[in-house]
Amino acid sequence: MKLLDLKNLSQKRLSALQSAGIHHPEHLLYFFPRRYLDKSNFQPIGFLRETGEPISVAGKVISVNVSGYKSKKRLEVIVQDRSGSMKVVYFKGWKYFISRFKKGEWVALYGTVKQYGRYMNMAHPEVDQISGPDDVEQFKSLTPIYPSNKHFSKAYISNQIISDWVQQILTATTVPEFLPDHILKRHSFPVRDEGLRSIHKPESKAEADKALERFKYEEFFLFELSMAKIKNIRTTRAEGKILEPGPITKNFFNEQLPFELTDGQKNSLKDIRTDLTSGEQMNRLIQGDVGAGKTVVAIGSMLMAVDNGMQAALMAPTEILAEQHYHTIKEYLEPLGINHRLITGSQKTALRRDILSDIAGGTCQIAVGTHAIFQDQVEFNNLGVVVIDEQHRFGVKQRNELLMKGDNPHLLVMSATPIPRSLAMTIYSDLDISIIEGLPGGRKPIKTAVRTDKERPGVYDFLETSIQNGDQAYIVYPLIEESEVMDLKDATMGFEKLKQRFPELRIGLLHGRMKPEEKDGIMKRFAEGDIDILVSTTVIEVGVDVPNASIMIVEHAERFGLSQLHQLRGRIGRGRKQSYCILMPGQKLSKDGRFRLKMMIDTTDGFKIAEADLKLRGPGDFLGTKQSGLPEFKFGDILEDRITLEKAKNDAWQIIRSDSDFGNPNHQALKKVFEPYFKKKAEFFGIG
Repeated sequence: MKLLDLKNLSQKRLSALQSAGIHHPEHLLYFFPRRYLDKSNFQPIGFLRETGEPISVAGKVISVNVSGYKSKKRLEVIVQDRSGSMKVVYFKGWKYFISRFKKGEWVALYGTVKQYGRYMNMAHPEVDQISGPDDVEQFKSLTPIYPSNKHFSKAYISNQIISDWVQQILTATTVPEFLPDHILKRHSFPVRDEGLRSIHKPESKAEADKALERFKYEEFFLFELSMAKIKNIRTTRAEGKILEPGPITKNFFNEQLPFELTDGQKNSLKDIRTDLTSGEQMNRLIQGDVGAGKTVVAIGSMLMAVDNGMQAALMAPTEILAEQHYHTIKEYLEPLGINHRLITGSQKTALRRDILSDIAGGTCQIAVGTHAIFQDQVEFNNLGVVVIDEQHRFGVKQRNELLMKGDNPHLLVMSATPIPRSLAMTIYSDLDISIIEGLPGGRKPIKTAVRTDKERPGVYDFLETSIQNGDQAYIVYPLIEESEVMDLKDATMGFEKLKQRFPELRIGLLHGRMKPEEKDGIMKRFAEGDIDILVSTTVIEVGVDVPNASIMIVEHAERFGLSQLHQLRGRIGRGRKQSYCILMPGQKLSKDGRFRLKMMIDTTDGFKIAEADLKLRGPGDFLGTKQSGLPEFKFGDILEDRITLEKAKNDAWQIIRSDSDFGNPNHQALKKVFEPYFKKKAEFFGIG
C-alpha cells in the first residue's frame, strides 16, 4: 500500500503530510495521538449550560446556512433533539464542514457551548454522522487528538481525516512482531499490530497507556541492545592486554602520595585494577562530585600502563584544565622520573614538533592535552590507557578518534558533573560506572547564601574582612564585556569597579579571550597568593584548584545552570577553612531562577542538583551541544519513563549475555530488525 492509495488524499494534503516527515503508510501508523478526548458525556440540548467544559450532543440537522460577506462568511447550522435546539458555527474552513451537514440527517457533536441570543452556540465542534439518537454508543470510546501544524490546517487535515487514513492502513495491513514472546509475556505487552490499533482507537485510557508503554519500551530496548552489543564487542577486542600494577604504581601510592586515599578512591581503583587485569578492554566512567579526588585515580590507572611499558594519554576539554592536570601530574610524578608532556593547539611549531617526536618515539610516557591530542599529526608508540576528563564536553566521535590512536587501549572517562541515573542508562550505557563518594578528610561543607543588590555593602564588608584575615576570593560574572542585548554585569566593568571599591587589595581579571600565557600568569599569581580577588568568567568552572580560596561571589547567579553553579562552587572549599558561596541574582527572578537558587542553598549533593537540573533543562541542554551521542527517542522520555527504560536495559543485556549472535530461533524476527539499526549505531561509536 502507498500513501496515494488513501481516500481523500489530495496533492495539497500529501504535501502537508510530507512536511511532517510522513512519506509512507508506516509513518502514519507511528504518528501517535498527543492526547485523547472522552466524548462519552452526551447531554440533551435543552439542558445545556455554559460550564467551560467540552460535552457531546446528538441531534437532527434542521437548517444549513452560510451568512456574512467575504472574509466574514461563516457556516451556521441549527441542530435539534427532543429537548431543544442549538446553533453550530464554523468561521474557518466552513467550505469543508458544509459537506458534513445535510438537512434531515443526524450528527454527533463535541465541543464547548456558550449562550448567544436565544440559542446555545457551539463553535467549531468535532462532527460525526450518525444514523439516529440510538447510534451514540459507538462514539463513547476515546477520540484521538493528533499533532497539528500550519500545513495541516491549510490543507484541512482534521483529526477525523487522520483517523480515517490510519484505519484504512490498518485494514489493509498486518504489522509484524519482532519482540520475542518471552518479553511480551513478561511485561504483558500487546503484540505490535494490536498495540497500534489500541493507540489509534482505544476502548479505554488504560488500553492506550499500555500500548504506548510497549512502543516506548521498544525504542528503549533497541537502543540498549545496541549498547550492550557494542560493549560486548569492545571488551573482547583487548583480549590479552593485561596491565598489572608494578613498582612505579606501588611507589606512587605507598611513598609519593602525601595523603590517605578515601574509601571511594580505593573502591574506584579496585574496579580499574579488575578491568585492567581481566584481559578485556576497560570501558569505565568514574563519577565523583567536585573535589572528590578523581585526578589521583586517573594517575593510578595511567601508571599501570607505564608499569607495563605502555603509554597513557589524558584529554581535557580546555587548555586551562589540561594545564592544571599537567602541573598536578608533574608535581606527583617528576620524583618518579616519569616523562610527561603537554600538547595543546596554541603551542609554537618547534615545541610542538619536539613533543610529537617524543610521543611517537615512546619516550613520552604520559601525554596530557586538549582535543589537539587526537589530531592526525599525533602518533603514539604504544598507547595502553586513555583517560578523558569531563567526558560530557566531548562527543562520542572525539572519544573514538582518541581510541584509534592505539590498538584498542583501555578507556577511563571522568565526570565532575554528576550524571543522573536515567541519563547514565542511555548516553553511558556502553560504560561501567564507578562512583567516588565522599570528600577527602578535613574539608568542611560550603555555606551558601543568596544576597540582593541592596545587601551588597554588607557582602563587600564581609569580603574585605575575610581577605584581611588571609582568605582569597573569586567573583564570577556571566559575560566578559557589556552586552547591549542582555542586562548583565560584565567581568571587565566589574573588575574596574572593584578596583575602586578595594584600592588596597590586589585584584586580577581572568577570562576565556586571554592568551594561554596570560591566563597561566594570572592563575599562577592567584595560586601563589599574589592576588586577593580573582574576577573571572566561567573559565574557572572546572580544574582550577586553589585551596586558600574560600569565598565565591556569583553575579547574576540566576542566569547560570544548576550544574554550572555547582561546578563553580566546587572551586572553593578545597582547603581546611570554612568556605562561603554568595549568590547575587539580578532584580528580575523567574520561577526557574528562584528554584535554582533555593536548590543551591538546600543541598551540596551534586547528584541531587544534577537530577533537578536535568528535569529543568532536558537531556540535550544538560549535556551541552557538543555531546552528539545523546539518543533521540520519539515516544519515550528518559526521565518520565525511567522504569520502562530499566526494564528495556535489563532485558537487552540478558539477551546479549545469552545469545549475542541472535542464533536462538525465537530471536530471528528481532535479528532482522536489529541488524540495520545496529549498523548505524556501530558506525557512530566507531565499531567496525
